[in-house]
Amino acid sequence: MAVAGFSFSDQSVLAAAERTLLRLRHMSVRVVTAESCTGGLVAAMLTHFPGSSDVTEGGFVTYSNTMKQAVLGVPAQILEDYGAVSVQTVEKMAEGALKASPQASISVAISGIAGPDGGSAEKPVGLVWFATAMKNDAVVTDKQIFSGNREEVRAKAVFHAFELILQRLS
Repeated sequence: MAVAGFSFSDQSVLAAAERTLLRLRHMSVRVVTAESCTGGLVAAMLTHFPGSSDVTEGGFVTYSNTMKQAVLGVPAQILEDYGAVSVQTVEKMAEGALKASPQASISVAISGIAGPDGGSAEKPVGLVWFATAMKNDAVVTDKQIFSGNREEVRAKAVFHAFELILQRLS
């Protein structure tokens, strides 16, 4: 989904949110988000539309490791062993969000390095891990490395989160 110059002024992010809302409504499914590097932007894009409360349960912004542990139940050992930006962490974030939101049937979790700093050879700027969880189903994870500045990485991550929700619901 890498698009040069992608930003929140690009209407495709809102269009993706609207498509997601329509699919959620069609399937009578409620969603909850667990966000780190996107800082609640997935939930914000969903709730941009009037009436979104019929399928949007809410969102958790767990930017710090302390919040990931306290709010979503991510074990400290996972954060210590693998870091916040890891498949293990987003799996637990997605599971924790779903557990904390009994009305939700699907969750999406995001943790990444939006930049401009914080990257390393192993975990470069633009690395974003995603997970979707559904009640009584396996957690599905996805890894992307997006190019661009901080806004572009975050916008691409939000767009991709909607695509992953739509994939899980198809």
